[in-house]
Amino acid sequence: MAQPASFMLDGGDPRLNEKERDMVDAVEATRPQHRPLHDPSVTFEEYHYYAQLTRVEEDSYPDHDKERGWLSMIFPSKSDAGVTQEAGSDKEVKSAAHLNTNNPAVRDVITDQEWTNASRALRTATRGAIFYLITTDILGPFGLPYAFATMGWGPGIVLFTVFAGLAIYSGYLLWNTFLGLDSYQYPVRHFGDIGFRLFGSWLRYIFNILESIQLILNVGLIVISNGEALSQVSKFKLCFIVCCLIWAIVGFIIGQIRTLQKFGWIANAAVWINLLCMFVTMGAAAHQAPNYSAVAQAAGSVIDGGLLVQQDANGNWPPVTTSGGLPSTGGFSGSVSGAMQAVFAYGGSMVFPEFMAEMKRPKDFFTGMFAAQLFIYFWYMFYGLFMYGYQGQYTVNPSYLGVSGYGLQTTGNVFAMLSAAIAAALYGNIGVKVLYHNIFVEIFRFPPLTTRGGKIAWAVLIPVYWAIAFIIAASIPNFSGLTSVVAAFCILHFTYSFPPLLAIAFWIKKNAMQEGEGFNPENGETVRHDSGIRRVIRGFFFPGFLTSKYFYFSSFNIIYFLGAMALAGLGAYSAIEVLKDAYANSVTTSFTCKSPVQS
Repeated sequence: MAQPASFMLDGGDPRLNEKERDMVDAVEATRPQHRPLHDPSVTFEEYHYYAQLTRVEEDSYPDHDKERGWLSMIFPSKSDAGVTQEAGSDKEVKSAAHLNTNNPAVRDVITDQEWTNASRALRTATRGAIFYLITTDILGPFGLPYAFATMGWGPGIVLFTVFAGLAIYSGYLLWNTFLGLDSYQYPVRHFGDIGFRLFGSWLRYIFNILESIQLILNVGLIVISNGEALSQVSKFKLCFIVCCLIWAIVGFIIGQIRTLQKFGWIANAAVWINLLCMFVTMGAAAHQAPNYSAVAQAAGSVIDGGLLVQQDANGNWPPVTTSGGLPSTGGFSGSVSGAMQAVFAYGGSMVFPEFMAEMKRPKDFFTGMFAAQLFIYFWYMFYGLFMYGYQGQYTVNPSYLGVSGYGLQTTGNVFAMLSAAIAAALYGNIGVKVLYHNIFVEIFRFPPLTTRGGKIAWAVLIPVYWAIAFIIAASIPNFSGLTSVVAAFCILHFTYSFPPLLAIAFWIKKNAMQEGEGFNPENGETVRHDSGIRRVIRGFFFPGFLTSKYFYFSSFNIIYFLGAMALAGLGAYSAIEVLKDAYANSVTTSFTCKSPVQS
């Protein structure tokens, strides 16, 4: 009798009786669209096989960004419509893009072309859009002067430089891993999807929980910073809690944007607004005294027992002072908390998989990410050192609140509020997508966001998400303390701990494959000649490991991972201590009318 594989190649043998045909059908490969969401039976080899096919297809697309060079980074094209759908009528393509692929009944009858077209429809972002999306992070630059004030010139510069280099390296690891696992058949949509494919469901749950916490806290932090800025603009005549509520309502509106490609152009404006705010703040700091009314939030409050921000008997404030080395903070909590502000500047790695998931050509992500990280390093460093030099122990987090003159203070606050609102909308966008795909889609079978039902669900979920963020924000007693908590428990892991861990697993699984092993699409089987610890050892000590870059990369990644985990532990402890002191000293109270930056 002929082998089953031959029947699938030539359409089957008509001489087979019904029983034999049933046996042949039983061994036919299960198509990706017919599998349950997050099916644990899908092997690494199958994910990698389809990922390679997708990368080859993406390489065939015309690269308009390459033709325009670096101009495409600064001025992203508005005419790029994203991934071209496979052959078919316009009606068929539209139908494929709007299919409810989350419904098992639909997935059972969907064709390969409809399934991949539904995935292609979501991929519209370019590397130019990615550059602006990454640099939209508003909290990073304005927390850095506070970081320098609590760490001093030398340690601050060294740590921020190290964090920058490692953030770029982590971005490379995530990018390399994403390219090896993502495909039109099995798209990677979130950080948790990578963890699931390399370690299993348990890591996916951890990633999704931490990512959801970080995103909603980021939104809450921006609600607070904008609330503080608006309270200054209103000369504290508007109740602080109302100021926060106003920005939550603004989030209800701008949060209705669903795709990152549309966010790219808004993020473009946000970056330049952000730079204007930095220049205004620096100009004010160079020509005006610090905002003494905000000393309770200043870095000096945790340095030398607060002596550097206390008036003398004549009502005079101490002069601005800076430190070349690590200043005395009465323990390491204050300095480590300041270091967490530097970590906060590189908190975008958590959403890198989401960015790549919506790119027409994910291979271009590394270029956009590298340019964005260099941009962030140069401008953040310059701004942080400038503000620290002029305001020293009086620097406030966020720093634009430390400007004293009302005119320039208001100008900086307005710019900061506009840019921060866009950043918050971006975080809310990603946050709702994480919750939507992992709870509402997987558990309640909600439709994709490209469908009418998905759009309605999005419109309803956005106000709920921002309302929760507002409640959390209004309950925070100390802005710097909370940013340190977010940095230590979430940002540091997504940027520095998880990428090397995922890269180690990816390279081990990839390099463990031998000749004759791999995924067979004809019968859906994965061939492995061995299993267990033997594959792990072979994957880590890749044949000819002394000349293989993967061995050295993986060895370094182990040290990198352990070091990041240790720093996270120190950061978590110090952040908790800072918050405990804030509660004990009643720096602010929850749901108050008095602004935290009001004397």
